[in-house]
Amino acid sequence: MKNKKTFIIAEIGINHNGNLGIAKKLIDLAVLSDCDAVKFQKRTIEDVYSPEELDVNRESPWGTTNREQKNGLEFSKEDYDHIDLYCKEKGIEWFASAWDVKSQEFLRQYNCKYNKVASPMLTITPLLHKIAEEGKYTFISTGMSTLEEIDAAVEIFKSYDCPFELMHCNSSYPTEDFNANLACIKTLKSRYKCDVGFSGHEKGIQITLAATALGATSIERHITLDRYMYGSDQFASTCPMDLMKMNKVIRILEKAQGDGEKYIREEEKAARGKLTKPYWWKHGA
Repeated sequence: MKNKKTFIIAEIGINHNGNLGIAKKLIDLAVLSDCDAVKFQKRTIEDVYSPEELDVNRESPWGTTNREQKNGLEFSKEDYDHIDLYCKEKGIEWFASAWDVKSQEFLRQYNCKYNKVASPMLTITPLLHKIAEEGKYTFISTGMSTLEEIDAAVEIFKSYDCPFELMHCNSSYPTEDFNANLACIKTLKSRYKCDVGFSGHEKGIQITLAATALGATSIERHITLDRYMYGSDQFASTCPMDLMKMNKVIRILEKAQGDGEKYIREEEKAARGKLTKPYWWKHGA
């Protein structure tokens, strides 16, 4: 039975559009909205993408190729130094999902409290070993994955005695409500005997709230200042007002779930005295 605070992750990802000022505003939004952490994405562009893919034509604010677009979205070490300092000043944890081994090694210098395996990386064995050997609490997203692939990833983390939490996820952007498959939260909990969170990409907040009610121990949602900003993830992200509303309701749902024990609550005793012995029963009618 769920009895602990839901860990809420504000996924900034690449919604900062390579702009440190936007990133700081998104961090401020996460703090204001009672999120527990913000998350970024880190890539070594030349390792993640082939030269052919990087040379494909693509119009963006940074140029006309995939390479220019992806380099424009990538933060430098100086940027991450600023992010690290800013999050410490604001009192919020930050971490990032690395998409390659070099990026995971890069992130180690910041000694973040958490790690993340993004859904596309769940089958990249060398990266999983690199993450698991750190022994940090790791959130593992399971979008686009089979149970057998999840089995293999879980075994790697267990072999390093690395604490982890799975996250149910559908990797379509945005995810239609009928594809959410929230019952899979219980499936993963039963199969792996571990905490299971929810990484959502739907347009609204109702599905995320339902995941919380079903016992998701963590929630991850992409956040944005404006869903109509440039970027592939913006439209599947949560806008400021929805984020604040969602997190407020999540905290209410946590309390409403209680401890799962069935007994007469103190607040019920007065009602029990009045309502459980109707007049006809008392007088033998």
